This record gives sequence, structure tokens and C-alpha cells, in this order.
Amino acid sequence: MKHKLGAPRLLADARVYLSGPMDFVASREDEMRFGWRHRVGDLLRALGATVFDPWFKPEVRGLHEYGKETAESTDTRESWTFAQGLKGSRARARCTGQYWETLHVDLRMVDTSDFVIGYCPTNIYSVGTPHEIALARQQRKPVLFVSPPVEFPALDALRGHLATRKDAKGAELLETLVNEAPIKPNPRGIPSLWYMPLVGGESFFDGFGFEKYRKAFPQWGKIRMDDSERQQPPQNPLLPFLHTLNGELPTKFDARTGKRRRNDDWLLWDLRRLEREAAGATLAGVRGAEKRRS
Repeated sequence: MKHKLGAPRLLADARVYLSGPMDFVASREDEMRFGWRHRVGDLLRALGATVFDPWFKPEVRGLHEYGKETAESTDTRESWTFAQGLKGSRARARCTGQYWETLHVDLRMVDTSDFVIGYCPTNIYSVGTPHEIALARQQRKPVLFVSPPVEFPALDALRGHLATRKDAKGAELLETLVNEAPIKPNPRGIPSLWYMPLVGGESFFDGFGFEKYRKAFPQWGKIRMDDSERQQPPQNPLLPFLHTLNGELPTKFDARTGKRRRNDDWLLWDLRRLEREAAGATLAGVRGAEKRRS
């Protein structure tokens, strides 16, 4: 792996949190077992980073399985009620109390991370992801934001099928569904205007670019995202950026001068163990600081 990707350098011991929709995905079980986090985590770990994946939370010392999340974790939502009175209050308290541990652990992982990777397709409702991204940016931590193209080929095929069969009623019902859902294609993957100044224009990606790294990770099976990226290859994929980041800190564009300059959001600690100590580490500096000064 080192021969293919290079030895860990700037990303050695970096802590990275992987943020993205979990509740309203098509299948929580599939997302947990085969989702994008597995592959991005494989690359980051090969480059020496510590990966915080909310599907597989780290064990908390003294609090066994605190905040543990499974594909069935959201089943507790079914006990929610808007009913007034003590019975309704107890039901809501069970929901909020049970999920508090998950929220607590996930936000602490954001606090502990050096940067965040956020996967934010515009067609999937999510609350935790914007919260985590906003928290990271409040601390001036970099957020690498993946906003893929969103298209619905099955919708186009169904429209064509109904038109061929001259099914006017079916076509009418379909358009009603499109507006009620709503189903909004975003073929260029343009992110929300709110995210643009929050994250910064240099930190957006329109895909992952998995194909280039498939030989380095033969354990990767085929997932639906592979077909999407093959049909519309990303213009600015995330994985090559991470690979480059291991050797060189990114710069950012300065709109005032029209030039690129150092990006001091990237604070990657150089944590080195002291030989005289049995455990623990000391802060030796900030990785890449020599280049920052030059």
C-alpha cells in the first residue's frame, strides 16, 4: 500500500470525521455496510489518519457502547408523539434521551477532528450533517464538501413509458408526486448557496474519484455510486485531493489580491511520542509549518 500511495506524511495521526446523511438514506443497512465512508476511510487510514466514522463510533472509556449506532437506531422515532399531557411528555423524553448519546458522541468527534469530510447530495434530507459542518466551521476547521450530481434516470424512463402508453392519468399522478416529494434534479451538483460562504469556495468536490484507486483497494466491491461516477466522471474528485494533501498543504484563493495564499485553516498537529515516556504524546509543531513560513 505504501508503494502505491506513499508513506504517511502530513496526514500521519490526523483525525478526520466523516459526515453525511444516515437517517433518510434509501437503506440504513446498505449505507452502514457498503457506503462511501468505507472507501474514504480505507484511503485515509492508508495515509496514516485516524478516521471517525459515526457508523462505527470509538469506544468511550468507562461508558460501554455509549452512543452506539446501528441500522435500527432510528426505530425509536416511531414512539414520537405530539400529544399533550404526561404520556406525550414521557414518550418524547424517551426519544430525546435515547438519541442524546448519539448526538453527544458525534459532535465530540467533530470537536476532536482536525478536519471534516461532508457528503451532501441535495436530494437527501439531513439535520446532523449541517450541524456538524457548522460546528467545524465555527472552529475554522476545514470541511471538504462533496456535492455530487443528482439525477433521476428512472424518473425519465417512467415518464417515457407513460407517454408511450398514452397513460395521461399515470403521467398526471407522476407529476403530482414529483412536486409533492419534491424530486429536484441537480445534474451539476450545485451546493446550497448557504454552504458556499460557510465552507469556502476551495473546498467543494463533485464526487470521490474511486475508480483511480480501485487497484490499491481490491476489497472494494461494486456499489451504485460507481455507475454514477463512470457515467459522469467528477471534475474535481475528493480522493486525489486527499492523496495530494498527504504531501502538501492546500492554499486558498484571495479575492482581494487575485492570488493564492496559505490556508491557515489547515492546522495538522505533529504529535510525537517522547522516548522517556511510556505513553502520551507532545505537540512538536504544526505539520507543514516550514512551508507556511517560506
